[in-house]
Amino acid sequence: MLLLLAMALSVAFGARQVGLAEIIAAVSGRVETLGDAAVASRIPRTLLALLAGAALAISGGVMQGLTRNPLADPGLLGVNAGAALAVVMGIAWFRIDDLAHYIWFALGGAALAAVGVYAIASVARGGATPLRLALAGAAVTAALSSLTTAIILPRGDIGGLVQSWLVGGVGGATYAQILPILPFLLAGLVISLLAARKLNLLALGDDTAAGLGEKVALARALSAIGAVLLCAPVTAACGPIGFVGLVVPHACRLLAGGDYRWLLPFSALGGAILLTLSDVLGRLIARPDELDVGIVTAFIGAPVFIWIVRRRKVGAL
Repeated sequence: MLLLLAMALSVAFGARQVGLAEIIAAVSGRVETLGDAAVASRIPRTLLALLAGAALAISGGVMQGLTRNPLADPGLLGVNAGAALAVVMGIAWFRIDDLAHYIWFALGGAALAAVGVYAIASVARGGATPLRLALAGAAVTAALSSLTTAIILPRGDIGGLVQSWLVGGVGGATYAQILPILPFLLAGLVISLLAARKLNLLALGDDTAAGLGEKVALARALSAIGAVLLCAPVTAACGPIGFVGLVVPHACRLLAGGDYRWLLPFSALGGAILLTLSDVLGRLIARPDELDVGIVTAFIGAPVFIWIVRRRKVGAL
């Protein structure tokens, strides 16, 4: 019901006020007035917000289970920053201008960033603990973001476009923007759902999981692949959007508990709802202009992040 309400609000509200007749006309494919055209342009925007929110939330839930770290999130572990840096490098140095190419650059950058964060956190004795992963992720995110800025600053020809993209948003979405990311999101969803049982075992600890017959290294690799396949295409299409993967899994644990076979589907719904409503809120706050959804989710997610950090049992899921 919340998802349907969020979709209805996303189609109905924006810079132009529209009525029910215009909404029905646009949904049925008839675009005869400016109101009809406004609604028609909001439909792909709504679909992209739904897909991006669901993908980021599942990716965050998988990362939290993979690292046993309640602070894990594509934005906080450097995955978003790696994908963004790779896309910016592709635009600046290789002159790519097609979303299909953005996706491959984003996948490579996200994967390298994830491997780098895990490697840095694993250097010290005791391996990649939740605290070390969070610190390594913060350091890598800062470094990659600085590199991204260094590439953009001397390039006045791409600076405005790239900086707008780096904020993170779903404005101006088209079906041509959505179709290329669908195969990657579907593959990431399937892999993540298949890894749900493995994440339940990993939550017990590596030794316990291995004692129960789970191949820990394979489980981690499979989960990481699923998370990257969900996060990177969304970053390529929308820019880096933070905090969705952090906030939503925590909220959904109150409803679904800690079983990832339930938590991941709930997170998909929760992420779609959160990002769609955040997009609507961004349109209404600055009307007739709008705030990009990445700014709105940051305002929502930052207090939740602080609350999680202040909890005493921050190391436990």
